[in-house]
Order: sequence, then C-alpha cells, then structure tokens
Amino acid sequence: MPAAADLPPSLAPTEPASDPLALYVHWPFCAAKCPYCDFNSHVRERVDGMRYGEALRRELAHEAARLAQQGQERRKLASIFFGGGTPSLMPTQAVADIIADACRFFDPTPDIEITLEANPTSVEIAKLAELRAAGVNRASLGVQALNNQALGFLGRKHDAGQAIAALEAARSLFPRLSFDLIYARPGQQEAEWRAELRQALTLAADHLSLYQLTIEPGTRFATEHARGAFALPEGEEAAALYFATGEEAGHFGLLPYEVSNYARPGAESRHNLAYWRYGDYLGIGAGAHQRLLLREGLVASRRHRGPEEWLARVEAQGHAITHAETLSATDRAREAMLMGLRLSEGVDPARIEARTGLTLAEAVDPGILAACLEEDYLRWTADGRLAATWEGRLRLDALLPALLR
Repeated sequence: MPAAADLPPSLAPTEPASDPLALYVHWPFCAAKCPYCDFNSHVRERVDGMRYGEALRRELAHEAARLAQQGQERRKLASIFFGGGTPSLMPTQAVADIIADACRFFDPTPDIEITLEANPTSVEIAKLAELRAAGVNRASLGVQALNNQALGFLGRKHDAGQAIAALEAARSLFPRLSFDLIYARPGQQEAEWRAELRQALTLAADHLSLYQLTIEPGTRFATEHARGAFALPEGEEAAALYFATGEEAGHFGLLPYEVSNYARPGAESRHNLAYWRYGDYLGIGAGAHQRLLLREGLVASRRHRGPEEWLARVEAQGHAITHAETLSATDRAREAMLMGLRLSEGVDPARIEARTGLTLAEAVDPGILAACLEEDYLRWTADGRLAATWEGRLRLDALLPALLR
C-alpha cells in the first residue's frame, strides 16, 4: 500500500490563512430509516420542501451577514455538500437557489465542488439530470451493496439492478462520481467481498467510500444485535476484509487517502478534506455543526436537531443555533489530531500549531506516541508529518483516546 509520503501533490495541506470555506447543507428527511443509521434523519408523511428550502437560505444569509460583520474579507468557497437524510428528495429549485445564494455571498473557487447525496431508486434517478442543471457537479450515491440479499438486510429500497442503472446514469451526467458500499456484513466472506468490490470498481467511479458495518447505539440494528439476531465479523476476520478492501481498490488505481475513502489522484472529496484538515466550514440545516474562525477564536456551533423546531426557530430569528462555544487550544488540537490522523497524508505539525496554538508535542502524550511509533502504528513521513500506518488505522479508535492529551 502507498505510504503517506507517496501521495500525490493534490493532497498537500494548505496553510490555514488561505483555507477557503466549505458549506454543508443538511436535508434531514428520508423515505425510510435504515436500520444501521444513527444520522439525524427523519421520516415524515409530508414535507413542505420549498418552505424548508427557504429556511435553509435564510440560515445561510444569517451566517454570511455574521461573517461580514466580523470585518473579514470576502471568503472564498471551495465546496458545497448537500447531505442528509436524502437530499435528492429536495425540490430541485431549492437546491438551485441555495447554490446561487452561496455563490453570491462568497467567492466560489474556479473548481468549486458541489456534491449531492442520492439513493439509487427510480424516483431519484429520474431527478439526476435536473440536479445537474441546478449546478450539482458531483454525485454521491448510497449504493451500500450490489447483492440483493444484503440490500434487504440493510433495509435499502433499491435492488442491485437499480443501483447499477443509477451509477450509469450518474456517470453520464456528472463529471465526478462517488458511491458508498458497506462491508463486514453478517456471514460475509473475504472472497465474496472481493468479487462484489471488483464489480463495483468496474463501474468507473473515481471515488468510493467503503465503510465497515458497525453497530451504533439507538439504531434498530443495535437492538437486534443485542438479542443475538445476527453477528458481525470481528478480529482477524474483520481485519482481513479491511486489507482486502485496500488491495482491490489499489488494483483499480484508487488510493486510500482516508480510513474509509479511496480515490483516483485528484478525485478526493475536497469537501471532506476540509473537515479532516480542520479547516473552516459552515453547516446549515437541522442538527448541522460548524467550525468558524471569528474574532473571539475558533467557534464551534450546532443547530437544533428536530426539523420542525429548527424550522420554527429559523423563521422566527434567522437561525437555529442552540450551542456555540469558543474552543480552547487543547480542544482545537484534540479535534485537529482526531481528524487529521484519519488521512493517509497524516498531520502537519506546522499546521497544527498555526491552527490551534499548540505544538504537536504539546497535543499528544509523549510516552504513548513513542510506543505507537515503536509498534509501527504511527510513523513520521519523509516530509515530517505524523501518519497512521495500515496497522495503526485498524486501531485508531482505541489509540486516539490514549494518545491525545
């Protein structure tokens, strides 16, 4: 597998002062709740999509005005990401209006990335051309499996044939395409996963998000798993599936630039890189989070999670922020390390210090760091960044709480 130092120049970190904004737009509604999903998503019999879209626009205008009042120079905008929920269920006009507003309030970069998540159902496939015309230039499809039995287990509303048709349609419309798959499903064998993944890779996506199935508290799967309805691959079996994932992706030229994300050089998700590199991002919509460098420091904010209450608050006061705090240097360093060590490129000590005010040495426990380096879970790259090895990525969730101060 490629070392962090071998990654293409497109992944070179930028200086914090030159970072443009990333904008996340949350659409919290779905046609059905998947049994593994713990995202802020809700099923409603009826949604007034244009009213909700107008509220999103109002919240965006509020944030743009707040930045202007800070006396900041007009910010560049590098990415917009419509996530959810199922944002392909949004009225197309609402999508177009939000894109137009964002490009009016901020200066879009020449190569601005505008992503929208969609499910490969027949209804949503029919809307792809409209969404492209609205300004979306990158589609992210929630395929999750190319096996009908697995799709049924995962609670998906499409079959493998619809998924392939959606991918073909999206490839013909969008210059950039990503899709998700979930592996380490009950009873899944390595040979079966390799065959399914090869089929997916032949469908010509330039970016894949490949997630190991995990049991999240509060989900239907959590209840079923607790009563023994099914078991998931664990230990060496799960590790073998993870290594097989990287190996198969590598055969098709997709590099593992993040723990669960693989891309051809230059096709990495610019929006998600803003999170992992700990840049500034705006988040609008029910439950959305954001991190913005303001006069008082780096301010972390979140909005009301409930769609109806969120809507009422935005219509009454222009926003639905329920919590905002100026993060301490320690909190900033911890967040930056938690995010950055997920990347193959690792974390740049100079960027950590510039963004948080702490040196990398002040952000980590030196004894744990030494042990991680000795065990080859972490390594220093040729250009001086701290990066997780393949073995380290398998253990990141356990390593990070001990490593970070």
